[in-house]
Amino acid sequence: MSAPDATDPATDPVAGSDMPAQRYSGELAQRIEERWQQRWESEGTFDTPNPAGPLAATAGGSVDADAFTSRPKRFILDMFPYPSGAGLHMGHPLGFTATDIYARYQRMTGHNVLYTMGFDAFGLPAEQYAVQTGQHPAITTDQNIVSIRRQLRRLGLSHDPRRSISTTDPGYYRWTQWIFLQIFESWFDPDQRRARPISELVSEFDAGTRDAATGDWSAMSAAERRHELDQWRLAYVSDAPVNWCPGLGTVVANEEVTSDGRSERGNFPVFKRNMRQWMMRITAYADRLIDDLDLLDWSDAIKAMQRNWIGRSEGATVHFDVTTVDGRDDRITVFTTRPDTLFGATFMVLAPEHPLVEALTTADHAAEVATYRRAAESKQDVDRQDEGREKTGVFTGSFAVNPVNGDRIPVWVADYVLMGYGTGAIMAVPCGDQRDFEFARKFGLAINAIQEPPDGRGTDCSTWADSFVGDAPYVNSTNDTLHLDGITNVAEGVHLTNGWLEANDHGVATVTYKLRDWLFSRQRYWGEPFPIVHDVDGNAHGLPDAMLPVLLPDTDQFSPRTFDPDDAMSNPESPLDRLQEWVNVTLDLGDGPQPYRRDTNVMPNWAGSCWYELRYIDPTNEQRFVEPANERYWMGPQGPGHAGGVDLYVGGVEHAVLHLLYARFWHKVLFDLGHVSSIEPYHRLFNQGYILAAAFVDDRGTYVEASEVETRGGKWFWRNEPVDREYGKMGKSLKNAIAPDEVCEQYGADTLRLYLMSMGPLDASRPWESKDVVGVYRFLQRVWRNLVDETTGEPRTIDGAPSIDTRRAMHRTIAAVRTELDHLRFNTAIAKLIELNNHLTKLGGCPKSMADDLVKLLAPFAPHMAEELWSRLGHSGTITYEPFPAADPAMLVTDTIEYPVQVNGKVRGHITIATDASADAVQAAALADDKVVAVLGGAAPKKVIVVPGRTVNIVI
Repeated sequence: MSAPDATDPATDPVAGSDMPAQRYSGELAQRIEERWQQRWESEGTFDTPNPAGPLAATAGGSVDADAFTSRPKRFILDMFPYPSGAGLHMGHPLGFTATDIYARYQRMTGHNVLYTMGFDAFGLPAEQYAVQTGQHPAITTDQNIVSIRRQLRRLGLSHDPRRSISTTDPGYYRWTQWIFLQIFESWFDPDQRRARPISELVSEFDAGTRDAATGDWSAMSAAERRHELDQWRLAYVSDAPVNWCPGLGTVVANEEVTSDGRSERGNFPVFKRNMRQWMMRITAYADRLIDDLDLLDWSDAIKAMQRNWIGRSEGATVHFDVTTVDGRDDRITVFTTRPDTLFGATFMVLAPEHPLVEALTTADHAAEVATYRRAAESKQDVDRQDEGREKTGVFTGSFAVNPVNGDRIPVWVADYVLMGYGTGAIMAVPCGDQRDFEFARKFGLAINAIQEPPDGRGTDCSTWADSFVGDAPYVNSTNDTLHLDGITNVAEGVHLTNGWLEANDHGVATVTYKLRDWLFSRQRYWGEPFPIVHDVDGNAHGLPDAMLPVLLPDTDQFSPRTFDPDDAMSNPESPLDRLQEWVNVTLDLGDGPQPYRRDTNVMPNWAGSCWYELRYIDPTNEQRFVEPANERYWMGPQGPGHAGGVDLYVGGVEHAVLHLLYARFWHKVLFDLGHVSSIEPYHRLFNQGYILAAAFVDDRGTYVEASEVETRGGKWFWRNEPVDREYGKMGKSLKNAIAPDEVCEQYGADTLRLYLMSMGPLDASRPWESKDVVGVYRFLQRVWRNLVDETTGEPRTIDGAPSIDTRRAMHRTIAAVRTELDHLRFNTAIAKLIELNNHLTKLGGCPKSMADDLVKLLAPFAPHMAEELWSRLGHSGTITYEPFPAADPAMLVTDTIEYPVQVNGKVRGHITIATDASADAVQAAALADDKVVAVLGGAAPKKVIVVPGRTVNIVI
């Protein structure tokens, strides 16, 4: 592999045009980068072999596939991007450059590295962009992917291009549909705590070894049996409260609704409605999703976010007997984390949507309750739960029986109780809950003390200013068989009460979760069609594998019907509903040709991103979604207690709940069904920080294009109108994106890569400052100058053996860079390289014997320059698989050490002394230092403290 010809004059973007022809400049950098990118591409430099299948050998045979697959492996993964029309901004290459550096380093340390990039191309972002441009989303998406691939290539990312996928490719979403069918045809066995095929559930029902939930299986009709099975399926259709967003014309998941009750995409109002939708029974996996976090190398913060979202709570389910207005006996069931407070329950509250509201509302309260329920429908959940707002509610006219004392307590309806959380009903204990306390005070309801607070307020609740929560002796909490009075801790009170509830058939100890089943339908066009058809009776049937993929039909009516954003009573209309020729089909699913209706919803964009890492492993396999041998090699557990999964996954913290939770759920189902060997998809997760940039807001509070803002006299103007400046995450929403192409044009991609990594720790957010890019550009120029003659372009090195100090500097740098790269501390690794290069610059160049190691150290960070230098130094092959330098331990041991000397806390001098010098010798040297002597002025120090190997402190 010879060096590209780069002898044309170049223009330095910083220094001007009057310079040597072979000086490293922005123009020379771009010529070098383009030619090496072409060479990597033509020679398949980054083609990574699999153990089995079509990719078991690399293109061109340039790599020994057997030798590579016998190496330790590294699967390095970025969260793949949306192919939006705006292309990449600096926030994207921040993470991509980090993973590329790590991938290149791992190759040089003897690993077989899987590293590629695909596109999360379905979903609302791509569809909305297509609507804006008037072009079909398929055309728009394909154009955007071409553009972004060009940007990625320009950055010098060492992706295996054969493994790239797009979620919109029918060859990809065929397998997304196939995985959906595996979930649809499965149920969760609560005894074995895993998914099993639905056929095994049928066998258990037939054998009588498991009871059906809705009746006697043997006596059920075919329709009743189908209904029974649907109660168990992991993917099912349900009439459920959903988040309807008229402004988008579709429903959105809970996780896609902001804290102020608006859509994450578009910022439209979201309303609660009951609609028939596809759901995923993710709640069945709640415990495993929490417990298996302990197997993962993730930050504590991300684990806490997942645990909090799942929201596991331990307490009790309690039944309160009621009599409906028509005389029927029924029960209100509540979940409480504090069953020990039952003696203090003085009223009950139902959510306005609770199914028992109508049955319990008496005639004289019916009008008031109906009016209240209508008003609640228009309120957002976040508003209803606002603890600062005034409490509202209405009495139903009915009473429930408190099971622990037999008291008849009133049943109210109030909007601060939500149907989507718990059971939609609460037992109100005003002495121990502030919301209940405020509600009781407002409506004159009883407040009975059940604990004696330690603050001396006593047990007369009429004198209390607020409720009490905590450990305190129980009072007024005893019946014939349950005695809590005198007990002083809550845990014991809960334990005793749970036992009493179960013994008396009034309840049971229960674990509940804040997590709700995953809403999986979208009323859009640009998504994966469901591989489902419905018969004339409305029953859902999964399609056989031979009928996959169900292709998304072509149409020019791809925009969903949207409504007035505030029209809460509008109804969704999917674009696919309009395509009746596609919707209505005749199929033979085993009972002869029958008419069916296709499902006209599409899957959410999360579907394609739930499993894409598995397709990276085996993207050309047409028989399986992934070959088992390849999955075991790249993602299988690496030993006892290891969950398997991707070795390093890098992306933004904004995906801590949504994507990660969904992907873990899908992966666990695939594991349970025997399709993968790994328990978890992502073993190690690292969350990058953000690139921050100036953003500008006009007098309407609207962001304007930052690139169009002018500065005059210290103030900012957009189209001659004053605007205010703020800083925020770089991106489309704040209109402050800067494309990486701009910096590449001026300085080259290697400079951009180094700048992004030198700005600070990878997990920290950092402000973008264009003026600072020149610093790392100058560093690369100095490296180039230390190895290349700027006039002739020939190698330029220093003959002769380097000094011991230079050899030590090299080996210390090698050791430090290895350590920093292992821990993803790229900024400090770059600082060590700059320090080494400064040392070499003082020598007038790089010693010939060190040139190869210097270039290898540079290779992961500035790969184009490193390849060019490697070739000019006389090497014929790529540097990609050259072994990374190893430090000589002997060179890491120094004979001397430098101590800073402080006098009364201020550094006044430095001394250099033998590493093994005694504390007395260090003290004597410090006191003899000229600068210290001058500061002391003849005064005798009160104390001298020597911290071995670190510092000397003198107190006067």
